[in-house]
Amino acid sequence: MVIHSADFVISNTDVSLCPDPKLPEYAFIGRSNVGKSSLINMLTNHKKLAKISGRPGKTQLINHFIINKEWYLVDLPGYGYAKTSKSNRKKWGVFIEEYLLTRKNLLNTFILIDSRLDPQKIDIEFMEWCATEGLPFSMVFTKTDKLSAVELDKNIAKYKREMLKQWEVLPPYFVTSSVSAKGRDEVMGYIAGISELFDPK
Repeated sequence: MVIHSADFVISNTDVSLCPDPKLPEYAFIGRSNVGKSSLINMLTNHKKLAKISGRPGKTQLINHFIINKEWYLVDLPGYGYAKTSKSNRKKWGVFIEEYLLTRKNLLNTFILIDSRLDPQKIDIEFMEWCATEGLPFSMVFTKTDKLSAVELDKNIAKYKREMLKQWEVLPPYFVTSSVSAKGRDEVMGYIAGISELFDPK
């Protein structure tokens, strides 16, 4: 997929204010500091589309971007650790859940996983919740450039073993690096393929 345009549309915490759901939509979410903004910028070939911060929990709103005027990319707040109040984290949980459960045009949620770490309980629990609610999702392993090929294979194998305790079949997964653009073609090709099936009715 060639990116001709990537433009900011709106940020909010009110799902009713999200853009009219006439275009396919893809959400990106993950544990705080998983490299979400860097991944979004890499995928869209736009260095500053998503704001990058060294402070976990920087994204606190539902951020809509329109890509090629054909589909929406949605940057969601990270779950897990963030330097913010408990009340803020609870509030995020409410509007993120409402967004995921009510957006009719949301075709897939990309759940970002830090490839350097062992399977994290919070990631597994979030994916289990998505499965229980019938929400289509994919796993995206990030920061793979920080590992050797052997280490990466080992860590992905750990996730596969953990996931197969709950799933008969693994969800789709992608191996990415925001530094080398590894996995970009695979993720964008996946989006293009799903978008072809979208019916706005």
